[in-house]
Amino acid sequence: MPSARRTGWRAALVALALLAGARGAAADQSAAAGHYSEAPMLAAVVAKGELPPVFERLPQHPAVAAMDWPGQRNGVYGGELQMLMGSAKDTRMMVVYGYSRLVGYNSRLELVPDLLESYDVKDQRIFTLHLRPGHKWSDGSPFTTEDFRYFWDDVANNEELSPTGPPEQLIVEGERPKVEIIDDTTIRYSWSQPNPDFLPALAGPSPLFIYRPSHYLKQLQGLYADPKQLAELVKKASLRGWAALHNKADNMYRNDNPDLPTLEPWVLKTRPPSERFVFERNPYYHRVDSDGRQLPYIDRVILRVADSKIIPAMTGSGQSQLQARYLRFDNYTFLKKSEQRGHYRVLLWDSGTGSNLALYPDLTITDPTWRGLLRDVRFRRALSLAIDRHEINQVIYYGLAKEGGNTILEASPLFRPEYREAWSKLDLPQANKLLDDIGLTQRDSEGIRLMPNGQPLEIVVETAGQSPEEGDVLELIADSWRSIGIKLFQKASERDYLRNRIFSGSTVMAVWTGLENGIVTADFSPQELAPTSQQQLEWPKWGQFVETAGDSGERVDMPHAEHLEGLLAEWRHATTEEARTQIWHDMLQIFADQVYTLGTVAGAPVPVVVDRRLRNVPDKAFFSWDPGAHFGIYRPDCFWFDAAATASATP
Repeated sequence: MPSARRTGWRAALVALALLAGARGAAADQSAAAGHYSEAPMLAAVVAKGELPPVFERLPQHPAVAAMDWPGQRNGVYGGELQMLMGSAKDTRMMVVYGYSRLVGYNSRLELVPDLLESYDVKDQRIFTLHLRPGHKWSDGSPFTTEDFRYFWDDVANNEELSPTGPPEQLIVEGERPKVEIIDDTTIRYSWSQPNPDFLPALAGPSPLFIYRPSHYLKQLQGLYADPKQLAELVKKASLRGWAALHNKADNMYRNDNPDLPTLEPWVLKTRPPSERFVFERNPYYHRVDSDGRQLPYIDRVILRVADSKIIPAMTGSGQSQLQARYLRFDNYTFLKKSEQRGHYRVLLWDSGTGSNLALYPDLTITDPTWRGLLRDVRFRRALSLAIDRHEINQVIYYGLAKEGGNTILEASPLFRPEYREAWSKLDLPQANKLLDDIGLTQRDSEGIRLMPNGQPLEIVVETAGQSPEEGDVLELIADSWRSIGIKLFQKASERDYLRNRIFSGSTVMAVWTGLENGIVTADFSPQELAPTSQQQLEWPKWGQFVETAGDSGERVDMPHAEHLEGLLAEWRHATTEEARTQIWHDMLQIFADQVYTLGTVAGAPVPVVVDRRLRNVPDKAFFSWDPGAHFGIYRPDCFWFDAAATASATP
């Protein structure tokens, strides 16, 4: 029998499907009426003649907001949304939250057009993209296929700007796409082999940008700009050449250049460095609601930079109107007690990761002794069997999480209990036996096992030190590992430094969240389960080898991992849902049985703080990087402040 939680998710998605059907009808009605309205702050600018009227700024056929999450409805204009971020780099989160994509996920986790008016797919090989006629960048310049051509010809295939070549999502078995410009609003990408990763990459939280604001960047491009003027700009910026200048200005995801035109709902107005970043509504934004109001509803978003350690306290005092980033489950009690004083409500959303925290033994570590141990599946299984997940759940998460390995969640139709349960039940006798079978029978005077080189078996788990939760969980694991003769030490370091150590093969084990996407269907790529990226902490050098097409890193040289590579290739060529489903199950079974990562618990609720006046934020949802883009999938351009609700009103 499916769990109530799983059944609830499925029922909710079915119900939402009925609501989403209104989207097309609403779009037709708005287009037929030809009547659109805009925010008062822009209407005042239009009245002065400083901005064209709204019907001239919108595409001919704007995207119509579906409002298909429970409780969402058309809103009203106005207000500033205050949020807290831990670093100036978090300006990128406005791209994540804004979720303006060529295609994006709806409430049923289906890909639908967004910036695109439509798209056609043939055999997962040929993708024809249709832009919205009349669509414009935030500075009013036309958004056309020239922006796609510029990226492909003059950025992705320019050795000075892209020395490693086009993005790997555009490379299929070594083959670059054939890119055809059909007309100003139609472009086609085609490969001889299927590329099922293409559309999901466009919809990602850090999306594959296959276009650029060419009218702006051509001023910085050696092929187009006046040489003397370009040389002056390079000199003024104290950079090596025009390519460095271009790349610095052209970072659509980092979102740190106020001069770079955008298609997002809010436009950066503050030039870094700063501790307060202002984003104002994009006057040329492409979405409207079903009443023809141009979105977003909220006029400005203010990001304040603060020490991440004090963001929970600042949130509790009412200094953020929408906050989940930098909040932890152990903040929930404090935040809940401060609801009245802070004029907010605390929601609990489900985490979308495969495990709230997971341990990643590096199978490609440089040290030969550790490499031999970590690659022995008996060693990984022993470590997993010696983790008391029930204790972690009760002590850290008040029993609200699901105990088990790092795998997909119950909300996924592919979920099977055996994937979560594999080698994840506390069994110290079996763990000790597995270690004895390996030959780790010698111990020192403290009872710690000795490695083949005679050194005590002491595992240093390296962390980014982002939350006390990591340390608390690792302390509990250290206690249980000590009972099987293994010492665990924690080592915290800055995130970038930690990642560089992992990439170089210097770490034995790291701690991070589990699978990014635990709510998958058979149509999602199972690439997290196979070596595909250097960012995969359990086999970074294998992932680097795949990412660089063999130019760096190490070739996969373990049979089960090679099998995962082969299954991923089969999934990419599969033509039926049944075939993709079976491949997913085969990969999930191998990933769980081989214990490449050590999961702890999953589904621990994520506290989400929402101002009492803020509307259209779902009460129940999942908080996920991919495919949710955190808040993005819920369309923050549709969030609005209810002026009729007072700050002191009861939730």
